[in-house]
Amino acid sequence: MFKYSLVGYDGSDTSRRGFELAMSLARLSHGRVRVVSVLQVTEGGADACALMMADSGTRRAQELLDELKTMEPDAEALVDIELAHGSPGDVLINQVAQHDCDHIVIGHTERGALARWLLGSVSGDVLARAHVPVTVVR
Repeated sequence: MFKYSLVGYDGSDTSRRGFELAMSLARLSHGRVRVVSVLQVTEGGADACALMMADSGTRRAQELLDELKTMEPDAEALVDIELAHGSPGDVLINQVAQHDCDHIVIGHTERGALARWLLGSVSGDVLARAHVPVTVVR
């Protein structure tokens, strides 16, 4: 059974369902859940993003924890939260190695072919590169 599941969380319905699944697995296996919310900045570059994260990081982390606790009241005891910036697929793959996660849970959002071609698919990217089991929630 998985001991440390990584959840890519963006507030969408599928990421919420993914979080709930990861919490159920954590309870069954006496494990933990790492929730990562990735801010992808397309204008202003990494410096602007780092400044923005520093200004609002602590507040946003608390807001995210409060949101997660509305879904799963015991979240505070089982969840580690990280706010990151960058490409979501890259951030999630790097988190696995940095924090010894043994499972990834990620939501999948249906997009048209053009949007997928222009923006890519985070779930497809993670599936292609992950070296741990990945659960895609629809």
